[in-house]
Amino acid sequence: MIKEKNKIMAQVVKNLEQVYDPEMPSVSVIHLGLIYDIEILEDNTKVKITHTLTSAFCPMADEINRDIQKAGMVEGIKECIAFCTFEPPFTMDMVPEETKMVMGWD
Repeated sequence: MIKEKNKIMAQVVKNLEQVYDPEMPSVSVIHLGLIYDIEILEDNTKVKITHTLTSAFCPMADEINRDIQKAGMVEGIKECIAFCTFEPPFTMDMVPEETKMVMGWD
């Protein structure tokens, strides 16, 4: 069961690396620090991805949420919930150091 959970988690993370905020198309949502938590629930058939946006007023919020939800739909998963929260609010401190270095965001 743990091996299966790890496989699901790895695939979800891989998929999230292909999800971008259209306003920042060079950095994935996971590398921006927008993904707060990934939970695998209900006998490995459901995924809940808790995320935020760079702004509460993001005009692409629905598209980003939909793309995150699609990223969680890996083999064996019957439902993915993409839960958007603004607690804590996004700040540049949430961006991983390696992303800051690559992007030149000192």
